[in-house]
Amino acid sequence: MDVRSLVFDYRRSPDQDARLPARHPVVVAGAGPVGLSAAIDLAQRGVPVLLLDDDDRLSTGSRAICFAKRTLEIFDRLGIGEAVTSKGVGWNTGKVFFRSSLLYAFDLLPEAGHRRPAFVNIQQYHVEHFLLERAAALPKLEIRWRNRVAGVAPDDHGVMLDVETPEGAYRLRAAWLVAADGSRSPIRRAMGLESRGRSFRDRFLIADVRMQAPFPAERWFWFDPPFHPGKSVLLHRQPDDVWRIDFQLGWDADPEAERAPERVIPRVQALLGEDVPFELEWVSVYTFTCQRMERFRHGRVMFAGDAAHGVSPFGARGANSGVQDAENLAWKLSLVLRGDAQETLLDSYDSERVAAADENILASTRSTDFITPKSEVSRVFRDAALSLARDCGFARRLVNSGRLSVPAVLRDSALNTADAEAFAVPMVPGAPAADAPVRVGGRDAWFLQQIGPDFTLVVFGAEAPPALPDGLRVVLVAPGAVEDPEGLLAARYDGQAGTAYLFRPDGHVCARWRQVEAGAVRAAIYRAMGAAA
Repeated sequence: MDVRSLVFDYRRSPDQDARLPARHPVVVAGAGPVGLSAAIDLAQRGVPVLLLDDDDRLSTGSRAICFAKRTLEIFDRLGIGEAVTSKGVGWNTGKVFFRSSLLYAFDLLPEAGHRRPAFVNIQQYHVEHFLLERAAALPKLEIRWRNRVAGVAPDDHGVMLDVETPEGAYRLRAAWLVAADGSRSPIRRAMGLESRGRSFRDRFLIADVRMQAPFPAERWFWFDPPFHPGKSVLLHRQPDDVWRIDFQLGWDADPEAERAPERVIPRVQALLGEDVPFELEWVSVYTFTCQRMERFRHGRVMFAGDAAHGVSPFGARGANSGVQDAENLAWKLSLVLRGDAQETLLDSYDSERVAAADENILASTRSTDFITPKSEVSRVFRDAALSLARDCGFARRLVNSGRLSVPAVLRDSALNTADAEAFAVPMVPGAPAADAPVRVGGRDAWFLQQIGPDFTLVVFGAEAPPALPDGLRVVLVAPGAVEDPEGLLAARYDGQAGTAYLFRPDGHVCARWRQVEAGAVRAAIYRAMGAAA
């Protein structure tokens, strides 16, 4: 079955016939990867969620294709990690070319002992389909297709929504609204809010090409290649014998003319050769900006993904960052809705994800400036770095074909408990958990399967202290419990006897100790739930 042909039925809701606006704890606007991830995460935590989307189909074309290891680990927890990894094309290696020569290769995951690869390439519509299949299995999650949010009226206790459908408009009320409605975000516009940043005066052509090719599953990036002189080209392999090719066009290119097959086909033939058969699946021309909203929380309205921030496609930071937004928000919002945390905890969603967005925007801006120099001086510097990079290691550090997505380390979060003792590894408070192979009950497993979805205390080689808070998940790394057969877990966490790590529900470290006491654990949990703030 070609999932791109799916059409999701509009169905009339009882809310449309209600005398008064129906009330919902959480409404999510937008059924892309970010909105679906947020809705599934909340529903898995027992929160009733209504997801509204103005369309009735999956996304078209490849769009987001590079899903990073951290995102795959989030997908594991959402129940689709194996499906995405099995369908997609895993890769760790990238190659950089200058003109007709290979400059160097790099490995994004040079060490063994990780469940997931550095990246999996897979078309966005496949990811959305897997997420929708998971959503359909959750009784707490309702999706309404062709329901467009046309108006929002927030107040101190929720948000009134005007929703348009093929059968007319109706109103409903959300205690909380998650706006994951894309870069043009109608909700953002309706609230009179803006995203600000820098626009780049360049155009790029995306061509999804179906072909049989001997190229390996690697990221290939060319600067000034002979088949596209003076510009850059990026090649990625996707499932189903589809390859994505990005051609830099320049600002003066006519977007409509460049989409025409008679313009696209010669560009692809120049790369592949005249005798290589291929079919065009999808073509688009894009420009981009690096921008974000000033704040991601506006009272009871939370912005996520492209609605909150945008980056260039170099580095695969858009969808990956958006899925991490969803994960950061879901556990906090569920605690607030349960009454276990104050609303002020959600201020940390804003501060943590704004900091992550700034990190992504900085990396993306630097990549774009290197790839598309806007002055002769910049071009001379870039070409000099490229000329030296084949033989000089220091020059490779200057080459920037897109600093690829890595998860944000939330070092400055108010939810962290600062270290009181020295550790020899970078698993600082704020860092996302690192995986490692373990054995549980005599069976092979992975460390990340042992933590979450609530607070988890991991203790190495010792008993947990008494009088720990109720509901805290405790994992002992010791013979007969969670075993570390290769020693990789202890190495990655500097896990000496007695060492303990406290993980947040989203898998970020929030505290660590050499010897742990119940009072310290309790205080760290309170802090991570926003009490200190």
